[in-house]
Amino acid sequence: MAQVATANQGMWSGGKSPFKVEYGKLMMWYFLMSDAFTFGAFLISYGTIRFSTNSWPDPNHVFRSFPIYGEMHIPLAFVSLMTFILIMSSVTMVLAVGAGHEMNRKEVLKWLGWTIVGGIAFLSCQAWEWTHLYHEGAWWGHNPFLNVDGTQASTNFTNFFFTITGFHGFHVLSGVVINIIMFIMTWRGVFDRRGHYLMIEKAGLYWHFVDLVWVFVFTCFYLF
Repeated sequence: MAQVATANQGMWSGGKSPFKVEYGKLMMWYFLMSDAFTFGAFLISYGTIRFSTNSWPDPNHVFRSFPIYGEMHIPLAFVSLMTFILIMSSVTMVLAVGAGHEMNRKEVLKWLGWTIVGGIAFLSCQAWEWTHLYHEGAWWGHNPFLNVDGTQASTNFTNFFFTITGFHGFHVLSGVVINIIMFIMTWRGVFDRRGHYLMIEKAGLYWHFVDLVWVFVFTCFYLF
């Protein structure tokens, strides 16, 4: 009986992490899974409306403007630049996490700084795009663009566009704030005193998730 009690106590007394993952990282994965369901619901709703409609605005016509240059004959040039910026920020985040594994504070600061710059640049591009579309008459409840077949388009296009890209932009903004906090903590030597840079890795998971979601947003709105 004593052996059974001892065995049960050893099994349930804690000390073992599920999947051998640190607690904070596991909770981050849970959060990202729940957030993925939210984005998935948005995009599935958009896809349902999009493909149940006979005609839809042409993204090559809607998204053909570029700062300073105005209307361009190269379709999706500006959003391609936005996508490149966000992908490169994901690369610099990988390098920051790698530097954290090596306990190299100087390199973490450098690559995390570039990640923050990339995030701010992406948000600036999105702010310009929103402002430009607003001046063209596009907003929630307003859609100035015609369908491909020349018929008047419903407001579903603009409603979904501003809601989903705005929701994603909020996540990018949150990621930038988190990365700034991580930068300050790294600069103050907090992680060196702790003996690890796990917080940088958790911030990296969130940032990579934001980048991955953008791939789906880009595909849904700008390519189809």
